[in-house]
Amino acid sequence: MKIAIVSDMHIGYDRFEEDSYKQAEDALRKAAEMADAIIIAGDVFDKRAPKPEVIAHAVNIFRDISRRKWNAKVSKFESKDGRKNYTDVPILAIPGTHERVAEGKENVLGLLGLAGLLVDVSESTAIIENNGETVSVFGLGGVSEERVKEVLQRLNPVPNNGMFNIFVMHQSVYEILPYGENIITFNELPTGFDLYINGHIHSRYEGMVHGKKFLIPGSTVLTQLKEGEQEPKGFILFDTKNGSHTFVEIGSRPFIFKKLKFNGADAETVNKEVTSVIEKVLSDHKNKPIIKIVLEGSLAKGVRGADLSLRVIYNKYSDSAFLDIGSEIENPDMEKEIEDLRKNRLDGSSIKDVGMRAFMSRLSENKFDHEIGAEKLFDVLSKDGSKEKIVKEALELLEE
Repeated sequence: MKIAIVSDMHIGYDRFEEDSYKQAEDALRKAAEMADAIIIAGDVFDKRAPKPEVIAHAVNIFRDISRRKWNAKVSKFESKDGRKNYTDVPILAIPGTHERVAEGKENVLGLLGLAGLLVDVSESTAIIENNGETVSVFGLGGVSEERVKEVLQRLNPVPNNGMFNIFVMHQSVYEILPYGENIITFNELPTGFDLYINGHIHSRYEGMVHGKKFLIPGSTVLTQLKEGEQEPKGFILFDTKNGSHTFVEIGSRPFIFKKLKFNGADAETVNKEVTSVIEKVLSDHKNKPIIKIVLEGSLAKGVRGADLSLRVIYNKYSDSAFLDIGSEIENPDMEKEIEDLRKNRLDGSSIKDVGMRAFMSRLSENKFDHEIGAEKLFDVLSKDGSKEKIVKEALELLEE
């Protein structure tokens, strides 16, 4: 059986919202054409409470895909929490960390399951049958790093005899992101499965767990403008009969990351270098690329950020590229100039950006290191409504 592995579509992502729709649809359509079944490893949506129009986009995408003629069928479904399944279409998904809600509440991915557009296999097992072959899929939806080991111990997922067994999750893994003692390791994953699938990490990864393949397809849309994110977007196509897999690329907006180092440079030199990089990228890529330029080194004595023509450059290329210029040059005037420019970059959400930076600074001062995303907490605290309701919702988010 051929299984398409898709992850982290982040439908509705604010900065590149149209890209999130287009690239999610491209990935799912290609996957449906090439595979017998699709497994989605979390973060279908970018927010746990997306806008109605975002949900509508997702419904349209999944409705069209689920209505295709599928030879493979979900023949059995068993949930640890008594949840029911409403379709035999072999599109299986788990909620990610972006969709996680307080225990006992329905998450947005679950709504797609209730509508029969996919099978929500979080804390559940689904059996897929196709031409005499049987595949068993157990899913673990994204949980906090502090709870993942306890949850796995409680669920105790066990492979089914005589089937090809797949374990899918949405977590940080210590061997890939060694950033905390609570992060689960390869050795702590359940044994006996034939394939391990993970989401959450936006770069493609291929490894081995308990002697079997461990695969991460990466995200289908760019969400972080950092070095190492330039690789193509797409999904993995895995063949259960011979254990082989290939990466299938989808159309995605080009992202170019460039560092420019200066040593006592004057303003004209910096402006020329920055402009030259942008012009070169635009000559190679016509589809309004994303360009991230980081300035390093030093400026000539007396040169201020205001002496550079960065604002002019931003304005000149705003229709041709999504432009972001960062600075690692120790020059307070220049850093302030760049921050002022960033208030209007890409998504135009200047007030939110300023508020978010201030919020992150206060969290850092108070040594806030909870696994919950700071942006989610910021969104909750900045909502309109009564103080009591806002505080209650924030506490529920933190108690997850």
